[in-house]
Amino acid sequence: MARPPRPLLPDGLYHVSARGNERAAIYRDAGDRRLFLELLTKGVERYQWPILSYCLMTNHYHLLVQTPLANLSRGMRQLNGVYAQSFNRRHARVGHLFQGRYRARVVQEDAHLLSAVRYIVRNPVRAGLCHHPAEWRWSSHRAALGQEPRWLLDRARLLTHFGEPRASALKRYRAHCEQEDEDGPPAHPLIDGDDEFVAMTLARLEPAPGVPRRYFQSPRPALTDLLASPERSALVAARSHGYGVREIARHLGIDPSTVSRRLRRQRTATLET
Repeated sequence: MARPPRPLLPDGLYHVSARGNERAAIYRDAGDRRLFLELLTKGVERYQWPILSYCLMTNHYHLLVQTPLANLSRGMRQLNGVYAQSFNRRHARVGHLFQGRYRARVVQEDAHLLSAVRYIVRNPVRAGLCHHPAEWRWSSHRAALGQEPRWLLDRARLLTHFGEPRASALKRYRAHCEQEDEDGPPAHPLIDGDDEFVAMTLARLEPAPGVPRRYFQSPRPALTDLLASPERSALVAARSHGYGVREIARHLGIDPSTVSRRLRRQRTATLET
């Protein structure tokens, strides 16, 4: 299977994640988590990465990281590679620790950044591991609140996105992260931003052989929007935006054969006009 491209942009902001192979644990105890954070700290210093948020779960982790030098790939290879070797030695195991390479999505520095921060620190809450983000020891949230040393988190940079003065920014950050996530998944597999930001970022990417075309295209409209009007909407969805008969049928709650008949009628009507 072709690997998805990873945009490497100067001063790019990325939501990075990596998961354990077969969804197995990548942290078995506090020692593993401390080791990972130590390696991440070394990476932050070596590659000059500001970290705006992070969370270590059990079988995966999330980072929100900025890369002034467009060196995400090199740094992540170092981080995951060294950690996997250390983990295997520590637990006398062999084989892959991570499920493939890391995943990275470019994030726009506006409300999308705020949503990414909240998504990351609320991971343990969604997983039922705690009731409030501050109860989870292995995220950046308590450091952001000033309850722990900010030895890894770039707290000043994070809070600038919540306005001024600092005291008010901290209150807004706290309130924002206490709210439940309301945002759905990003429409584009590589980029989390508005349409203009997605188009601008895509223009900086070079299509690679063997990589699915969808990675280099702007996100298609949702079926909910396309099917809001009954007039030729299913045909438009299928033809112009690449939705298949079964996708349309599932969305409408009808049999695929019914969708096929409607499409044939719409095609005939189009040809006769």
